[in-house]
Amino acid sequence: MEFNIKKEPQRIGVFGVGYDVYWGQFDGLLDELMGKHSVLLEKLSDKGAEIVDFGMIDNPKKAYVKLKDIQSANLDLVFCNMLTYATSGTFGIIVKSLSIPIVMVAMQPRKALDYSKASTYMQLVNDDICALPEFAGVAARMGKKVPDMIIGTLYDDDHVDKRIDEYCRIAKVLHDLKNVHLGHIGHPLNAMLDMHTDATMLTSIFGSHVVQCEANEIMSCYDRVTEEEIKMKEQQILDFFDTPDPVSDPISLKLIDEDLRIAAKVSIALEKFVVERNIDGLAYYYDGPPNSELRRVMSNLIVGNSILTSNGFPMCGESDLKTLIAMLIMDRLGIGGSFAEFHPVDFNDDFVLVGHDGPHNISIADGKPILRSLKKYHGKPGNGAGVEFKIKEGPITMLSINSTYDGKFKFVIAEGQSIKGAIPPTGNTNTRGHFKPDVRSFLYKWMAEGPTHHFALGIGHHAKSIAKIANYLNIESVIISEN
Repeated sequence: MEFNIKKEPQRIGVFGVGYDVYWGQFDGLLDELMGKHSVLLEKLSDKGAEIVDFGMIDNPKKAYVKLKDIQSANLDLVFCNMLTYATSGTFGIIVKSLSIPIVMVAMQPRKALDYSKASTYMQLVNDDICALPEFAGVAARMGKKVPDMIIGTLYDDDHVDKRIDEYCRIAKVLHDLKNVHLGHIGHPLNAMLDMHTDATMLTSIFGSHVVQCEANEIMSCYDRVTEEEIKMKEQQILDFFDTPDPVSDPISLKLIDEDLRIAAKVSIALEKFVVERNIDGLAYYYDGPPNSELRRVMSNLIVGNSILTSNGFPMCGESDLKTLIAMLIMDRLGIGGSFAEFHPVDFNDDFVLVGHDGPHNISIADGKPILRSLKKYHGKPGNGAGVEFKIKEGPITMLSINSTYDGKFKFVIAEGQSIKGAIPPTGNTNTRGHFKPDVRSFLYKWMAEGPTHHFALGIGHHAKSIAKIANYLNIESVIISEN
């Protein structure tokens, strides 16, 4: 079920480096190197990014001139294409001055020199790694972090192609973090002390702006929903979700007409609210007066927010702004990002149930998601439709963002497996999470890092990519060891 979310492309810069002395010594060398440069540009052409090519920088004077162009291009990440040996004078002022990630790319066209026909010219065309240690050393001398690197060959190298794709997705995360406007309604549920977040701190560290919204704004949109819109949305929901009979949980029912209607009407109201407020995500928790229509609306956001989350608009319950950021990071990496916490452990089969009530990312569901009517939302006011599904089987990644005692953020990251098996039929999302070396040892390690109790859950193993994002943002991160 689609809802159109406008997304800006990330802006990625590319410049090549070489040594201008070579051009007068070896005819055709510069043209051949620029041919290599065009191959990198072609590799970037299908990444959904806006690419800005700054051409060749082959002496320090050009570096100072090009730096001004690079700074004015409002980039999210830049690739330094190591086309042959280059003196670090082509790089020093650039790495000193830029605050965005720089990735040095060394892709030689040959997998090995033809030693029987080798020449200085052939060596220079394949000298992509030659200046990497010089550039790394100069970055350190400039008081900067050593840039990330990609080392491989220009053609038929899966390692290179995967790394380029990873950095393009990271650039998307960084672009959106510093450009999004995140809505916020209400307060953390029931004084959850780990949830509280300073909105100014989010802007300071991530660049994201928090838009303080009011529940009555959604109510205003709700009051303008038409019967025709409700009928259309009801049919979309029934086409997308299964509505099975209840199983073992006495508070669950087969989806009733009234719960479908309210879910559809609130879903439409949410979509209108998102457009009118021009926001890119929402964290919320709001009780409303007992027995009021406002409480009914604010307690029935689950279906609508699950649809929005699966379409690139993360929504986070219990007013958890930090986990909203974690969900946004995963969404922009293209790996999902569902609202989650730990549920009971299965000590017999060595897994822990991972899930939550409320908002979920149904784009990573295993099979068709389920809607059940719930007589009560446990721990929260109200009743209505609940979303139930299992995450796709296979690798999973978790990201918890917590605030530390000294007022900083910390990323707690782990990888595991979503394994096959039944989940509780409670109208909530759950998946069977298996973690090495065993679930008990893993949970001890996870808790010892002081995480928040919520986290974002995505598919695939992407802990290293998320740690790189933390590094670029100067945030502490830890990947829970599997040993």
